[in-house]
Amino acid sequence: MITYKVLTTNQEMELVQKVEQAVWETAPIPTHQTLTAVKHGGTVIGAFDNDKLVGFSYGFAGFENGKVSLCSHMLGILPEYRESGIGAKLKQQQKQLATTIGYERMTWTYDPLQTRNAYLNLTKLHGVCNTYIEDCYGKMEDGLNGGLPSDRFQIDWWITSDYVNHFVKKKYDNPVLLAEWSYNAQQLPACENVNIEGLSHFKEVAYLVPAPADIALLKKQDLSLAIDWRMKTRQMFTALFQAGYVAIELVKSNHEPVHYYLVVKKNSVNIPQ
Repeated sequence: MITYKVLTTNQEMELVQKVEQAVWETAPIPTHQTLTAVKHGGTVIGAFDNDKLVGFSYGFAGFENGKVSLCSHMLGILPEYRESGIGAKLKQQQKQLATTIGYERMTWTYDPLQTRNAYLNLTKLHGVCNTYIEDCYGKMEDGLNGGLPSDRFQIDWWITSDYVNHFVKKKYDNPVLLAEWSYNAQQLPACENVNIEGLSHFKEVAYLVPAPADIALLKKQDLSLAIDWRMKTRQMFTALFQAGYVAIELVKSNHEPVHYYLVVKKNSVNIPQ
């Protein structure tokens, strides 16, 4: 059984470093940084299989637009423990601790082409996003990020809101597909017919934006095609967010290599505006 624990000691931070190295194949955060963060409003929570640390979340205090939030900077799970719900439980543990400390909002970033993360962040946790950051971290060469510009969604998780704590799914009838996809000559999914004609074009309540179901596999198969998906989805999300829309859900498609983001008018969602 997986158990969860708030981590506070140097020895525990050294265990976190080992998971970092296994997940991202990069140098880990120094323990003096994580220890200082947890002493000043930050959080480190570990997921354990008996005495083995198999996953963690790390966040630190942030300040934006005159308000404090918890920046949930890293969440890592050993490969053999993924797809078992640990990520969602780590976030819920972090949410509970953040609420106790006094936060009302948590934020973090993720690659919008990583649709597994999108499903967790939007569909399961009910975070939302209307902030797109181009090449957020510059060139990255780790195993997960290498090959693509490091574009990111910034998730806003309003942890004390009814939207998060008493979620009621709202039905959006006939969302408009903002781009199409088809199999190319190599039988790989290609994005095409991007339907953007300027900000005045966006008049519908809801739109769908396609994204590859497995960007890591697509990068291995055809890096140039993966880059094309990056640039076209960047164009669509940037335009939608500038026009007052917010991404609220990842809709999985059955037996297809493409999933869809549901993006709706921000004022149709019961979150702080």
